[in-house]
Amino acid sequence: MPKQTKSHSRQKALYRVKNWSEYEKALVKRGSITFWLSDGFENNWLYASRGEKQRGGQFDYSDKAIEIMLTVKEVFHLTNRQTEGFMRSLFAMLKIALPVPDHSTLSKRGKKLKVNLPKKTNQRLNIVMDSTGLKIYGEGEWKVRQHGVSKRRTWRKLHIGANPEDGEIQAALLTENSVSDDDAVEALLSQIEQEIAKFAADGAYDKRKVYDGVNEHSPDAGILLPPRKNARIWRHGNTKAERLKRDENLRSIRKHGRKEWKKNSGYHVRSLSETAMFRLKTIFGDELSARLLETQTTQALVRCAALNKMTHLGMPQSYKVA
Repeated sequence: MPKQTKSHSRQKALYRVKNWSEYEKALVKRGSITFWLSDGFENNWLYASRGEKQRGGQFDYSDKAIEIMLTVKEVFHLTNRQTEGFMRSLFAMLKIALPVPDHSTLSKRGKKLKVNLPKKTNQRLNIVMDSTGLKIYGEGEWKVRQHGVSKRRTWRKLHIGANPEDGEIQAALLTENSVSDDDAVEALLSQIEQEIAKFAADGAYDKRKVYDGVNEHSPDAGILLPPRKNARIWRHGNTKAERLKRDENLRSIRKHGRKEWKKNSGYHVRSLSETAMFRLKTIFGDELSARLLETQTTQALVRCAALNKMTHLGMPQSYKVA
């Protein structure tokens, strides 16, 4: 008689969206091409030499024009050539007398394009950080599994810092997969101008340089990083120096338990960084089509910027029903 196993799975909580009407309108507006063409884009499509070609017959397109093209490409899942054709036909239908960058121009300009994340938050905020892997190249893994051919890992790491209150991405950085999470913190913090009220991340960030970086950025910030299970006190109580925030967290865990510490400290907000990652991958996919790191960086940042614009349109407000 087969051995019966006891199921320990818990039933998931059910939630209902209370602002469905507004959220549905936001979802519909995401597919509007006019939403992705910023107001007055015609006046900023070319640089000062408007209508004049550079040496070699190329128009002097602005960074804004290139960013709009790349955003349309990512939102509607097009290739560079398809984006070129799509925008040409759109301008023709709307009778907009503007040239359109060709696919080669998009590829070249994408390497050096500086993408600024649109942000609405301009006050003291909470920050949750995390990273996720984005696949590059894509093809070839089947061959590896079938034939045992060794090849280097084909992933990039996307590090983000998000505001858990509204899901807005405040900082983003794409690196090679060899870069650890704690090594990316300094670059992410440099992108955040506002004072940080609370900083949360998982145990991979439990490093001295992370605490030092957050303290330097925002001395009064509360830092919620779960110490590792074999963690030790960094600064003992037999010194006159100020107690470290990390040591206080560790003492609280030893006294009350890790589960109770997470509950009392509000550490649960960290999971909202995973929600931002999930939204990013669900909407845009988990692969990068670009071949070079510089272009891959632009592609990832364009996605983050587009996700912020979608967030500004409206987010679901849910409540627990069971």
